[in-house]
Amino acid sequence: MSLSSVSIKRPVLATVMSIVIVVFGIIGYTFLGIRDFPSIDPPIISVSTSYSGANADVIESQITEPLEKAINGVPGIRNISSSSSVGSSNITVEFDLDADTETAANDVRDKVSQAQRQLPQDINAPPVVSKADANADNIITVSVTSDKRNIMQVNDYAENVLQEGLQTIPGVSAINIQGQRQYAMRLWIDPAKLSAPGPCRY
Repeated sequence: MSLSSVSIKRPVLATVMSIVIVVFGIIGYTFLGIRDFPSIDPPIISVSTSYSGANADVIESQITEPLEKAINGVPGIRNISSSSSVGSSNITVEFDLDADTETAANDVRDKVSQAQRQLPQDINAPPVVSKADANADNIITVSVTSDKRNIMQVNDYAENVLQEGLQTIPGVSAINIQGQRQYAMRLWIDPAKLSAPGPCRY
């Protein structure tokens, strides 16, 4: 026996069932959650460039502005923001909500590669293009210590072994090494000896 036959033979039962369904629908509607600001993650691409020793004005004029002009040609851009500080340039590109993150990242990489010829030749490394989440934050923090290795060896292990291995995990956007130590050299030059004739000793 089908529902339609029961409804025809017993109209009162069909009416009561309809009323019950409507009542439960009204009760359920009152418990529905409403969010004025839904959680939406727009596609965001970041471009980071390191140029040690350069001040903020040099970073702005020689790195940030050429990259921004090149990235402006990518379709679907909603907003571009940048910051230039001593030794580093960071550009954040926000795309429309319907844009594909992978396609947007590839388009930005192509424009950045074309603009590299306009950048200073002695920058530390080529600009790094990475996908970023608007609400991204550190999820896991791992401390690396050793009783047999010094801080430089631990840093080398974390950078060349741990970081490269963890970046291959699906869903991992970026891995940052905090408290990183690198080899550095500091020179004190004596101007008098430098200007004196003959071989110079510093």
